[in-house]
Amino acid sequence: MIDLRSDTVTKPSQEMREMMAQAEVGDDVFVEDPTVNELERYGAELFGFEAAIYCSSGTQTNQIALNIHSGPGKEVICHEDAHIYKYEGGGLMRNTGSSVRLLRGERGMMTAEEIEEWINPDNVHLPVTAVISIEDTFNRGGGAVYDFEEIKKIKKLAEKHNLPLHNDGARVFNALAENGIDPKTYGAQFDSISVCLSKGLGAPVGSLLLGNKEFIHQARRVRKAFGGGMRQAGIIAAGGLYALKNNVVRTKEDHVLAKKLGEVISKKDWALEVFPIETNIVVVKVENVEATLSKLEENGILGIAFGKSLIRFVTHLDVDAGIINQFEDLKI
Repeated sequence: MIDLRSDTVTKPSQEMREMMAQAEVGDDVFVEDPTVNELERYGAELFGFEAAIYCSSGTQTNQIALNIHSGPGKEVICHEDAHIYKYEGGGLMRNTGSSVRLLRGERGMMTAEEIEEWINPDNVHLPVTAVISIEDTFNRGGGAVYDFEEIKKIKKLAEKHNLPLHNDGARVFNALAENGIDPKTYGAQFDSISVCLSKGLGAPVGSLLLGNKEFIHQARRVRKAFGGGMRQAGIIAAGGLYALKNNVVRTKEDHVLAKKLGEVISKKDWALEVFPIETNIVVVKVENVEATLSKLEENGILGIAFGKSLIRFVTHLDVDAGIINQFEDLKI
């Protein structure tokens, strides 16, 4: 079975498993797990941040960041299809009591000009605009990559209005593989970044939240309150450390494969449209999602429903060019 539902389905390699098995551990709530500490240092330094905190998921890192940046009666500006709003169980409202200002933009992209229009003035009738949040790459946009020049404009806007800028960077290494921006140059645009280790990088568990020392100090308190404190977490953190040191360089391979896959699918009768492919996500419009997914599964291929008439396929390090032949021979 070829599993293209997500890049979260990857299994740790033998080398990763060996590193995890040999990991030194301690109590991470006491900040005494040496492997977690090394992972946090490595991740923070990679993007030019002062500190980082290791958490169980990207949802948790996003929710912690926005809990610190925002609060009850305050508002988060994000895209209407943003993961922080659409796929995190209503966490912004449940965990933090924030409202959201949902903007539109092609394939998940917001511009500084559009954002500025919705930064609220000091008016008792309106929630206080607290934070701007972008997502790069943008999941619902089919893995679209933000224009770095636009990110810099959004950063200047955020500074002008004294607002923090958060990046849901679940697939940030996919973005960097395409735009060629140095991670430190990229990281300097944000007050916080959530970096997922269990998607295209192939680690089994976890995400990093990056920020300055004071921000991460607050994040440890919020993580504890959210029930996210971990003890001998070095066993899983080692997988993330291995991923950062070994699997970032091969991210581009997933993009090449996704584009080839899109070309093959576009020639199939059941594919009404294949959306633009920038990274490792292929979104296909079909007539009947459930029927198409069922037929695909009968032929040994798993995709995932991505909307009323859309199916998503995601390439990752556990699949290779062999999937192209299987799709070419596919008759459904």
